[in-house]
Amino acid sequence: MAAKTLYTVVVADDEDVLREAVCTMVPWEELGFRLAGSASNGLDALQLVEKLEPDLLLTDIRMPFISGIELARQVREVRPAMNIAFLTGYDDFEYAQQAIQYNIISYMLKPLTIDGIAAELRVIRQKIDAKFALFRQEAEKQPVQQDRCAVFLMPLVLDEYAAPDPQCEARAVECGLLRGADDKPFYTVMALTLHNSDGAVCTAPSFTASVDRLAAKYLRSVSFFSGGRVVSVLLGNRSDFAEYLHILADEIAQMAARVLGCGCRIGVSRAAPELTGLHAAYREAMEALRQVDPAESGVQFVGDLMPAVKGGSGLCQRALEAIDKHYMEADLSLVSLSGMLDVSPNHLSACIKKYAGETFINILIGKRMEAARQLLQTTDLRIQEVAARCGYTDQHYFSYCFKKYCGESPNALRRRIHAGPAEDQT
Repeated sequence: MAAKTLYTVVVADDEDVLREAVCTMVPWEELGFRLAGSASNGLDALQLVEKLEPDLLLTDIRMPFISGIELARQVREVRPAMNIAFLTGYDDFEYAQQAIQYNIISYMLKPLTIDGIAAELRVIRQKIDAKFALFRQEAEKQPVQQDRCAVFLMPLVLDEYAAPDPQCEARAVECGLLRGADDKPFYTVMALTLHNSDGAVCTAPSFTASVDRLAAKYLRSVSFFSGGRVVSVLLGNRSDFAEYLHILADEIAQMAARVLGCGCRIGVSRAAPELTGLHAAYREAMEALRQVDPAESGVQFVGDLMPAVKGGSGLCQRALEAIDKHYMEADLSLVSLSGMLDVSPNHLSACIKKYAGETFINILIGKRMEAARQLLQTTDLRIQEVAARCGYTDQHYFSYCFKKYCGESPNALRRRIHAGPAEDQT
């Protein structure tokens, strides 16, 4: 095992005894893992995932503040290539299975033993090994002949002067791209390149298979190789693209980095309603691809490029202003904020990290805690009312965050400031 890469793990469980036992008694390295961190609630687990980017999250299904399923949903937004294993009681098993779309690799039923956890971790190790090996083999194997759909799409995507074809949709049905005359999807084009540590392009034609396999989890796709890059035509409705497109693009980039050791740059077009719009979409994808920082990997959506104020520090400033305005809304998230600013979540997250030097969730918590501190110092509002004004529907969640951020509980702050009695709440 010493010659193999150790997969990093974050453990999250609110049962202190169980969490400590798992962290200290499981022979992690012997099983092919390295324990990177642990958390006692969903909020801390999410922050650790953003900071440490582990390969595996081992989490209880019932967690304070953020449930295991909600945690899995939010993790998919920022680390779609990461695997998740649920610790769950028998009564929660069916509930937990509803989250299978969030890359759930295992369900461990409580009560647990260390030997039982170790046995399941061996299975998880084998599953991750197989997943990575398949991705690597697809990316490195000799390419097969282009299928009928790719042959049909290539001139529509690449040829600027292709003549309009009134039978275009009929031919799309004939080759299997469309399911029938009533199949009316939207189309988005992605352009992808792989780069080695020196920044040189190293995209192989076989990488098309890896892209298509990942895309199949979310959208219909046909990919082909042209001009040193993979070009993917994605099919779906607008809601599919809104929910899955940024997740797919991030997962491709993360898998390329983790499995192949390559940087991946991806440009993504807007959605086109007709096959005849594919060339314009391809040009948009290429424009977006050219805007990815040559020194970095990343995903760029063409919609994030215009107007110019959406880029770089300007976008970050707009995001911070929106957080200042909406922090009291309990459902404010990276996804909802990106919708307000009309950019993709991954682009917004990257801009905030780059220009503010911190993650979205930490900035939001900081803003809420400073507002709460001001209210506690200057008003007689009850703790529950302060929590509600700062975006928290759960008072205990609020108090936990406040103590973690400020180093004292809300009541302790009031006692210290006012040196008088405070309400009997935590």
